[in-house]
Amino acid sequence: MYKRVQRYKERLIEGALFLSALFSIFITGGIIAVLFFETFEFFKEVSIIAFLTDTQWTPLFAEKHFGILPLFAGTFLTTVIAITVALPIGLISAIYLSEYATDRVRTMVKPALEVLAAVPTVVYGYFALLFVTPLLQKIIPDLSGFNALSPGIVMGIMIIPIISSLSEDAMHAVPMGLREGAYALGSTRLQVATRVVVPAAFSGIAASFMLGISRAVGETMIVAIAAGQQPRLTLNPLVPIATVTAYIVQVSLGDTPTGTIEYKTIFAVGISLFVVTFGLNMVSYWFKKKFMEVYE
Repeated sequence: MYKRVQRYKERLIEGALFLSALFSIFITGGIIAVLFFETFEFFKEVSIIAFLTDTQWTPLFAEKHFGILPLFAGTFLTTVIAITVALPIGLISAIYLSEYATDRVRTMVKPALEVLAAVPTVVYGYFALLFVTPLLQKIIPDLSGFNALSPGIVMGIMIIPIISSLSEDAMHAVPMGLREGAYALGSTRLQVATRVVVPAAFSGIAASFMLGISRAVGETMIVAIAAGQQPRLTLNPLVPIATVTAYIVQVSLGDTPTGTIEYKTIFAVGISLFVVTFGLNMVSYWFKKKFMEVYE
């Protein structure tokens, strides 16, 4: 009787877990289906060639243009700035925490660093607009009040914990035998860290880099507040720009009537962002799989 009850409970738990997994798959499928359906309706009225090649994005103006290149230029620009800030700082801090810090320092510094990830992005946005931008204007007089440089730097600060924490976890998981073997051959601590531990943990480090890039590409509030929301095809970080996510926020505020071509643009832009982030995730998975095979 007792064994029968236990089997019943196990089947019940297994069924609940299966339904939970199935529910998440259905939700994801529903989101993708809505995006594809609305995007299909959008491309009934707008040429996909013009969407991918036009250099102007003015769907809310009287003279409408639907070229997404200016939005992706702004997204690319802020992402490059963010990654330029976050990758070296995140990797260096991960090496320190993994190879140099004592256990006491590690248990204190790592949670403090991860607090940055808990700060609301709206706070980061106003920090970029009201503190970082005026500070940079003292150094760069030509810097506009809204620009790509300031939100890019703050986005980099925001994703440092992601890169640092995941990279440190990957390096901390490297077997101690590899370190001891390198020390036995006369290697210094820096040589062990850079030539043994980092290559051995490269799959996790590469995955953290790609996750950081995906986080920067999908960031919304920082660029919506501090970048200016002016779509332009430029790589100049000193002028106002607009990103894919900032445009979605702009149109989603409620002023655009539902069902209009202007409203449908957010779905076309959203599916474009989905394709980019999906591609980044696939590259991250490929990196992880490739280097796991190398070091197995």
